[in-house]
Amino acid sequence: MPISLQGIDLALAIILSGMQGGLALWLQMPGGTSLFSLAPLLFIFAIFYFLLIMPQQRKQKKWQAMLGELKNGDKIVTSGGLRGTIISLKDDALVLRVPPDNLKLEISRGSVVSVTTAEEGKS
Repeated sequence: MPISLQGIDLALAIILSGMQGGLALWLQMPGGTSLFSLAPLLFIFAIFYFLLIMPQQRKQKKWQAMLGELKNGDKIVTSGGLRGTIISLKDDALVLRVPPDNLKLEISRGSVVSVTTAEEGKS
């Protein structure tokens, strides 16, 4: 089944020439693409948006909010698996106290995965 590029080339020429209603004309061309043949593509895009893109955006916003609410005394876990307590905060970094030897480590804020506040840790 050979693919005819003539219709696509004609449609591209119409759209690029700035002719009024170029896209509408291309969608109505015989043998060209109709709105019904674009519907499955739009449906697939909608599924990807609702199943992949939107949940990832929500997760990103929640993570950014968590990073913005960090304060001294919070117990955190980093992406490398380090667990410690925040001693001080800087612009893009924070200093952790890591047990059992009370080591002080400076890490980036972006490596924080989860937070337990001081009040949650005591109860």
